[in-house]
Amino acid sequence: MRKFVNERAEKLKPSGIRKFFDIVSEMKDAISLGVGEPDFITPWNIRNAAIKSIQRGYTQYTGNRGLPALREAISRYMGERFGLDCPAEHIIVTVGASEGIDLALRAVCDAGDEILIPEPSYVSYMPGVYLAGGTPVSLRCVKENGFIVTPEMLEKAITPRTKAIILPYPNNPTGGIMTRAELEAIAPVIEKHDLLVISDEIYAELTYGGKHVSIASLPGMKERTVVINGFSKAFAMTGWRVGFVSAPPEIDDALFKIHQYVIMCAPTASQYAALEGLRDGFADNFSSVEEMRAEYNKRRRFMVDFFNAVNMPCFEPRGAFYVFPSTEKLGVTGEAFANGLLRAGKVAVVPGDAFGDAGRHHVRCSYATSMANLDKATSRIEKYIRENF
Repeated sequence: MRKFVNERAEKLKPSGIRKFFDIVSEMKDAISLGVGEPDFITPWNIRNAAIKSIQRGYTQYTGNRGLPALREAISRYMGERFGLDCPAEHIIVTVGASEGIDLALRAVCDAGDEILIPEPSYVSYMPGVYLAGGTPVSLRCVKENGFIVTPEMLEKAITPRTKAIILPYPNNPTGGIMTRAELEAIAPVIEKHDLLVISDEIYAELTYGGKHVSIASLPGMKERTVVINGFSKAFAMTGWRVGFVSAPPEIDDALFKIHQYVIMCAPTASQYAALEGLRDGFADNFSSVEEMRAEYNKRRRFMVDFFNAVNMPCFEPRGAFYVFPSTEKLGVTGEAFANGLLRAGKVAVVPGDAFGDAGRHHVRCSYATSMANLDKATSRIEKYIRENF
């Protein structure tokens, strides 16, 4: 039956993250530091809004773009929190930020178009470009400059076939961010070469020591930026599968057509839940966001200090909820370390090369789990290192 399988689907590599999740699910007493989702429960008022929507019989499709009230709330939210002008008529409510990424790539990529992707970064970008018919081009980012994209790096990578760049900041898996000054440095290069920006900002609310800056807020960049965001991380709503995308009108038209045919609309109850998350200026709900961020910040410092103390130099993340320590001083690849740790210590971390070759000598650990779990996991990791290196 293999002859019926699409060639591009056939050539895709299985997710390096999922492989470890599958193993951990069958291993007794294993601790997973691999899960990329909040360990907090969705706030009650948000859950209750979804329950009430079902009780009231709001179970039909919404309009393709999503509930008008939700799109208006998203528009207000993006303006108040990040200084972005995102008109409601050019917002599409999506099935998670993941659909937004897929829509953007399929709307933009023609055969042979090159899409620049900073690495290490989220595992779906490369396959997404490939499945859309484009050619993914890696931008190798390094710890020494904070895993950011630099003007020099961009100029070196751009060719006549380059069409767009994905900006995945705050970054999964490194926790790197790009400041306003760093974004201002690359914006002229993007404009000079007439590139589109696909800005994945799903971790925008989870930054430490400063506020997230979107490249779309810079002069001249709104007109060439597709902004992708959602409710999964900030509102602890991963399973609700609700995100959104805002794009310039011409790009928005293409995104909307694909969304209409493939998805129709995001889940209705999830949309009512998301609307509750943004109600009344979202002051009440953002107290929950602040509490989560404060807790993540405590865990972040704990994990960075731990890895630096056990000969695994660790970049200090300034966003998201991951640390990305290096295994180089231990003399092994991230994959070898992760496999050994899982077998001997029953702790699951993700090999860094799952996020691109630039992560070959790293592992990703999520600190979106309790301090009790982190205490137990780090004790096992320390023991594994002491006995094997």
